[in-house]
Amino acid sequence: MTFVESLYLWNILKGMMTTFSHIFKKKPTIYYPEVKRPFSPVFRGLHVLNRDEEGRERCTACGLCAVACPAEAITMEAAERLEGEEKLYREEKYAAKYEINMLRCIFCGLCEEACPKDAIYLSETFAPANFNRRGFIYGKPDLLIPNPLSEAADLALAKGN
Repeated sequence: MTFVESLYLWNILKGMMTTFSHIFKKKPTIYYPEVKRPFSPVFRGLHVLNRDEEGRERCTACGLCAVACPAEAITMEAAERLEGEEKLYREEKYAAKYEINMLRCIFCGLCEEACPKDAIYLSETFAPANFNRRGFIYGKPDLLIPNPLSEAADLALAKGN
């Protein structure tokens, strides 16, 4: 090697040119809490159990979503509707226990496609971080959309008192 080659001056200049070229490019960083990242329209996030127009649960515990799940992340237990619970459950059979293990879920959307009642869908919300495994097993209260009719009744009672 010559003396000039041993100084590695040309390699240092090439590295500096690469560094300076990145200064003028658009930065890929998204400052999350202040700026929300736009998601694709086909993004599949957290699962949600849907209600019908009258506020009743749509899920009839048929088990098709659990059968369609390739990761076997969904477990459910069926129960029969009792007399007087017509305003809570749409059909005579309902899911007494419904759990999704998000650690196993691969967000494929097959559960959404298998459901004949449109009771489950994948929202545009992504799973939050957690420190223990139990926090990633979502039960029925975590997945079910709040009942807008019962909330309206609660507000009317609160205003009346």
